[in-house]
Amino acid sequence: MKTSVDKLSDTRVKLTVNVPFDELGKEIDQAYAAIAQQVTIPGFRRGKAPRQLIDARFGRGPILEQVVNDMLPTRYEQAVVENELNPIGQPEIEVTKIEDNDLVEFTAEVDVRPEIEVPDFSGISVTVPAISVDDAAVDEELDNLRARFGELQDTKRKLKTDDYAVIDLTAEVNGEKIEDASADGLSYQVGSDDLIKGLDTALRGMKTGEDNEFTATLLHGEHKDKEATVKVHVQQTKERKLPELDDDFAQLASEFDTVEELRESTRGQLEESKKAQQAADIRDEVLKAALATTEFALPESVVEEQVHNRLHQLLGQLAHDENALAQLLEAQGTTREEFDQQSREQAEESVRTQLFLDAVAEKEEPEVSQQELTDHILFTAQSYGMDPNQFVMQLQQSGQIANLFADVRRGKALAAAISRTSVKDDAGNEIDPNEYFGEVEDEAQAEAQAEAQGAAQAENEEN
Repeated sequence: MKTSVDKLSDTRVKLTVNVPFDELGKEIDQAYAAIAQQVTIPGFRRGKAPRQLIDARFGRGPILEQVVNDMLPTRYEQAVVENELNPIGQPEIEVTKIEDNDLVEFTAEVDVRPEIEVPDFSGISVTVPAISVDDAAVDEELDNLRARFGELQDTKRKLKTDDYAVIDLTAEVNGEKIEDASADGLSYQVGSDDLIKGLDTALRGMKTGEDNEFTATLLHGEHKDKEATVKVHVQQTKERKLPELDDDFAQLASEFDTVEELRESTRGQLEESKKAQQAADIRDEVLKAALATTEFALPESVVEEQVHNRLHQLLGQLAHDENALAQLLEAQGTTREEFDQQSREQAEESVRTQLFLDAVAEKEEPEVSQQELTDHILFTAQSYGMDPNQFVMQLQQSGQIANLFADVRRGKALAAAISRTSVKDDAGNEIDPNEYFGEVEDEAQAEAQAEAQGAAQAENEEN
């Protein structure tokens, strides 16, 4: 077999492969055997007809077609290996010549991984937010916990931020009621600012039974961007009563007997959460700094595939209804052109990051154990809210185990590279990246590293 490679661009090549017939003996035998099993020729048992009779009855065309179909995958893979190519995606194969008893020639155009020069990570310095857990942060977290056990109670006083109200809304444009912007008996938390601009201002200071009105610009529907008169009527006012932060509450809301134990546990949880966030911040900043020093072309077909997959996934959620997509984009305040542009930018960033991490993995050459792969599969299944056994079955059916293996390898390679960088927090304190990205020694450190590697998976999971 003879091969040649023409470089079409920095990310695409054209393989030309010539395969002599004397190398196709196995495929020719298989082709005759397959056709002999499919046809019935008088005087011969099925599968026993001689080749000459098959050629005479059906011609060489079906044989050659079967031979070519059988040989293409293996000869393409052989050509890729011989020429040390790193293909990305599926090749575009064209059979250019078939000369019976002489040779078969085909070409394969395919995107390949670009040449990427990985920077020296020991020269990278980054700054990340400092870890700070003060009493106010602990109090806020405890207040959030109290809110989960709070109860809504009627109140006669004026509404203020964080109170709840049951309201009727009526929006009119030039005296015409706009049904899409009107509602009765709507429960609303004052200050949430997620309904109509100006509603929170109108509600503050109102009491049960009172009415108010204001003007607002409609953001959706056929009257989009028009000024509307919005009338609001308050049916009920409620406030959330929180339980006292005492030992009784600690016993109700946790496994602790005293509020001080609950407070210390909350502080510890916040610190661990901050550490996990700091690990992710270090990873993001180092990766950003490394990418900023590295320029390489992106395979256009891979980017296009990601753009297509993103759109196909979104349309699948909308039953492939283009009108529903248009309405969704309008509700989000964006256009189809803006959506397409954003999708392309996200796809380019995702492909760029994955290609770079693959190059880092080639340079670092980390080893991935079976236990590490298993842990990553369990972590990923948990992030999707799936049963691990069911998740593994889906991975096996779709042939995605290799992709998760690559995720782990990229994560380990990046962790090894990050451990050589210089890191400070914004308070000027030196941070040892090995605390998060060195050899995992305890559960807390493992969780922090998993958080950082989870960010890598989120960027690469569509590839």
